[in-house]
Amino acid sequence: MTSNQPFSHVLHYKESGAIWRLSSFLLEHIPFHHENLVFCCIGTDRSTGDSLGPLAGSFLNQYVSFPYKIIGTLEKPLHALNLTDTVDNLSTHEIKPFVVAIDACLGSQQRIGEIIVHEGPLLPGKAVKKELPPIGDMSIKGIVNIGGFMEHAVLQNTRLHVTYEMSQQISRALFLAWSRYSLKKVDEHNRDGHNEYSRK
Repeated sequence: MTSNQPFSHVLHYKESGAIWRLSSFLLEHIPFHHENLVFCCIGTDRSTGDSLGPLAGSFLNQYVSFPYKIIGTLEKPLHALNLTDTVDNLSTHEIKPFVVAIDACLGSQQRIGEIIVHEGPLLPGKAVKKELPPIGDMSIKGIVNIGGFMEHAVLQNTRLHVTYEMSQQISRALFLAWSRYSLKKVDEHNRDGHNEYSRK
C-alpha cells in the first residue's frame, strides 16, 4: 500500500550505519528508472558552509559509472547567479526532469550534522535572506551550522571538516542507493530469464 503523505527522513552523519540507512531511504524514494533524473548540487566554493552542495556534486562526479546528470560542482558551482537560468532550462526539457536538490542549511546547535531528506523543493538562499526560485522534486539538506543570527558570516566561518564529511556521506549514500537499484534490476532480469527458460 502506498501513502500520499509527504515523506521525510532525518539522521546524523556520524550515526553508526548512516550511509546504509540513508541509501535505503533514497532507494525507496528516488526514481532511478526515470529517463531524466537530475541532481542539482547547490552552493558555492567561496564559503565553507555553503560548499556542501558543490562538494557532493564533485564526489558524485568521481563515480564514473554513476549515469545521471549532475549540476553543481566545485569547478562549476550552481549558485545564486546561475540558479534561475538553470531552473528555467530544466523546465524546457522535452522529458520533464525529476530533480534531486542538495544544499546546506542552518539550524539549532543540537541539530548540526543532521541530514534531512524530504519530498518537494528546497529554497536556496533562504538562510541568508536571498529570494531564489524553489528547486527540486525532492531535497537533501545538511545542517552545517547554527542559524538565526548573522547567517552569511556563520556560513563563511563553518568548519570545512563538517561540510566535507556530510557531503561525502550524502554522495556515498546516493551512489550506494543507485548500485543497489542496479543490482536489483540485474537480479530481476536474471530471474525472469530463468523462469522463461524453465517454461521451455
